Amino acid sequence: MSDALINGLSGAGGGIIAQLITYPLQTVNTRQQTERDLKKEKRKHGTIELMFQVVKQEGWGRLYGGLTPSLAGTAVSQGVYYYFYQIFRNKAEAASLKRMKIGIGDGSVGMFSSLVVAALSGCLNVLLTNPIWVIVTRMQTHTKISKKSLPGQTQSVTPDETIPAASELPPFGTGHAIQEVYDEAGVWGFWKGVFPTLIMVSNPSIQFMLYETMLKRLKKRRALSRMGNNGVTALEIFLLGALAKLGATVVTYPLLVVKSRLQAKQVSTGDKRHHYKGTLDAILKMIRYEGFYGFYKGMSTKIVQSVLAAAVLFMVKEELVRGARFLLSKDAINTLKSKPP
Repeated sequence: MSDALINGLSGAGGGIIAQLITYPLQTVNTRQQTERDLKKEKRKHGTIELMFQVVKQEGWGRLYGGLTPSLAGTAVSQGVYYYFYQIFRNKAEAASLKRMKIGIGDGSVGMFSSLVVAALSGCLNVLLTNPIWVIVTRMQTHTKISKKSLPGQTQSVTPDETIPAASELPPFGTGHAIQEVYDEAGVWGFWKGVFPTLIMVSNPSIQFMLYETMLKRLKKRRALSRMGNNGVTALEIFLLGALAKLGATVVTYPLLVVKSRLQAKQVSTGDKRHHYKGTLDAILKMIRYEGFYGFYKGMSTKIVQSVLAAAVLFMVKEELVRGARFLLSKDAINTLKSKPP
């Protein structure tokens, strides 16, 4: 089994576990991002209070709306990302060693090379998996409607509203979300928000650059202080992953809000301030009607969710990679022993 495949499968496994743990936070955060607050009034409700409101008004199941496609998307995204990341990483390491042989560099992959490797992997991942995340966003932002609502219209639930006579729509599954997106914008609708998402490739790029830089320094310091022992514990991997994700999230959060607005259900009638024709149109309308605060809605929720998910992802991935390599090496040794002399 190749190293790239081991990393790809381990990344998928770690991503699924992280997603299961943090999914309710992700659902609440998506609703915070897509809430249209045209009066520029800052919401005073915290994340926990919003979660309780969703449960009270719509039931526990809505916190896990879109979980199935989200898990599939997480597995595919992490698998694709880590697979290509390892391939590009191997090429970068080979190039660094080749340069070292002619007297250039020390043979290690530098910060800029790590950034390029992560960016290339991220771009491929975005182009291949964007349709999945459009479906997930639709399912996360789908809410109950009041009996007073017009047929065929979805009523968004804001934190200050209650639903006095709410009636549950038929179950809004993956097929319904796919049909809704297709009816609204055709095939290209599944690639809504792809432009800001491609720009957001800088998030995992920054994340992995920070992570690998900190990991490299920690191992180097550990090797110097413990007579060559540069092992890193699962807890240390957890903390390094959390710090790396925190830095990346703060920088790229406004793009995430724009992406969510574009992928959520668009209002085709009524107030055009709720309808976005594209990335630039969304940015200009948000600045005009909501101010710069609109680009940071739900940021505290996202930081908690992202940092926790990234930390769990890194920790589980590293443990799965170690386990897989151990089992493969053990099998290889047993195979050699079983061969006749």
